Amino acid sequence: MAHRKTNHSGRRAAIFLPGLCLLLSLFSSALQASGSCKIYPHLNFGILPFISNEQLVHQFSPLMEYLGRQLEVPVRLVTAPDFSGFARRTAQGGHYDILFTAPHLFPQAMDRAGYRLVASVDSPGLWAVIVVPKTSDINDIHDLKGRRLATVQSASLATLLVKKYLKEAGIDPEHDLVLVATPSHDASLLSSYHGVTDASSLMQTQYDAASEQVRNNMRIIARTEKTPHIPISVSPRIVEDCASEIADVLLNINRTEAGRRALRNNRFTGFRKAKISEYDAMRELFNSNAQ
Repeated sequence: MAHRKTNHSGRRAAIFLPGLCLLLSLFSSALQASGSCKIYPHLNFGILPFISNEQLVHQFSPLMEYLGRQLEVPVRLVTAPDFSGFARRTAQGGHYDILFTAPHLFPQAMDRAGYRLVASVDSPGLWAVIVVPKTSDINDIHDLKGRRLATVQSASLATLLVKKYLKEAGIDPEHDLVLVATPSHDASLLSSYHGVTDASSLMQTQYDAASEQVRNNMRIIARTEKTPHIPISVSPRIVEDCASEIADVLLNINRTEAGRRALRNNRFTGFRKAKISEYDAMRELFNSNAQ
C-alpha cells in the first residue's frame, strides 16, 4: 500500500507568507507612525521670493536649521525666480514639502495641489503702504494722478492690494498714473527714494525692515486694507504624523530661547493655529489679478 507524501514545506509556506506580509505591513505602519518626518531623506521648505535670494537666506536659514534639528531631518530652503513661477511650481506639486506663500496664493495651493494648512505667522495681519519722499508735493493718493508709482511684481500681494485701494478711491491704476514694476519690495522703495519714480508701494513689514536712513527720508501717504498673515502648509505627500510634528514645532517655537533665536532675523514673534476660512476672501483678490 502506497503512502501519500505530505507536503509539509508547502503548508509551512502557505502559513509563513501571509504572516510575513502582515508583519511587514505592521512594521511599515509602525515606522511611519514613530518616525514621522524622519521617513523622508529631506524636506523642501518653499518660500515665496518676496525679497532677494540673499535676504531669504539671511532671514530664513536659522529657521531651516532649527526645524531640521527638531524634526531630525534636513530642511532645505527653496524658492523660485519670481511670484508667478513660485505659484506655478506650487500648483504643479512635488516642489515644496512645506509651503510659505502669500495669503492670496494659498487657496490656489490648497485647491490645485492639495496643500494642508498647519499654522500661520502670529501677527494681526498684512497690509501695503504707499510712500513718497518727505520733500515730495504728493500729500494723498489723488496727487498720484499723472505720476510714476513703483510697484512690486504684478502677482504680489502688495500690488494687488494697492490696485484695489486705488480703484475704490476712484483712481484707475492702469490709466490715471504710470505703474513701474520692480523686482522686489526694496527695489520699489528705493525707486522713489532715489527719485526714479514719484512714489513707491510695498508691504508695511518690508517698509519697517528698511534702513533707518531710508525711512527717515520717506513718509506714508496711504495704507490698504488688511489681510491674514502668511499661512504655513504641507504638501499631500507629507504623512499626517509628520504634518502634526511640523505644526507642533512651529506652534511652540517661541517657548525656547533657541526657537526665538531662529525667528530673530525675520522678526516673527511665532506661529499660531489658523483656519482655512480666514483665507477664503483671498480668492477674490487672486482672481482680480487673473482677469
